[in-house]
Amino acid sequence: MILEPNKREQVIPMPVVLISTVSKEGIRNIAPYANVMPVLRPWNLIAIASWIKRDTLDNIRETKEFVINVPSADLVEEVMICSKNYPKEVDEFVEAKLKEKQSKKVNVPSIEGCIAWLECILDKEIIEEGKYSIIIGKVVYLESDNQYFKNGDMDFEVARPLSMMAGDEGMYFTVPKDTGDYRKYAEMFIGGK
Repeated sequence: MILEPNKREQVIPMPVVLISTVSKEGIRNIAPYANVMPVLRPWNLIAIASWIKRDTLDNIRETKEFVINVPSADLVEEVMICSKNYPKEVDEFVEAKLKEKQSKKVNVPSIEGCIAWLECILDKEIIEEGKYSIIIGKVVYLESDNQYFKNGDMDFEVARPLSMMAGDEGMYFTVPKDTGDYRKYAEMFIGGK
């Protein structure tokens, strides 16, 4: 089946994160984003694709700071509340009834109850005029909730990090599931090194 361009987003699962920012006036903002990816390993840099007209983007440009909060599937309702296009003066922590968690390296608050928090400073912005912006953030602090880790790895079936698959008229929220097939990184290299 050949897919039209508007169907392409239906074939790639996308992580859902909540990006917290603060305006220069001190108003807290939270927005869900699915267009997020690390820029290779280690996770020193992370990229976010954004529409040009977003309070989140304005806040990042003004303050040069943001936090990528990794929600569990338990926060779907809060994600949907934060997805609404509120006026700039609305505090979305209040609207979604989310609690603020003190960040360690940036002035932007993190969101309590998430799986992990990536505190970032703006490294670079790539702009496609009138269309979109790609924000590249430098991760200056990474923290996770210990309850979701065992033997050094995230227990993703317990943590249930939120992702989504697009549909014709909406989105399906999903979580990762173990296939039972674990492979060492060394298997990707000839000679196992």
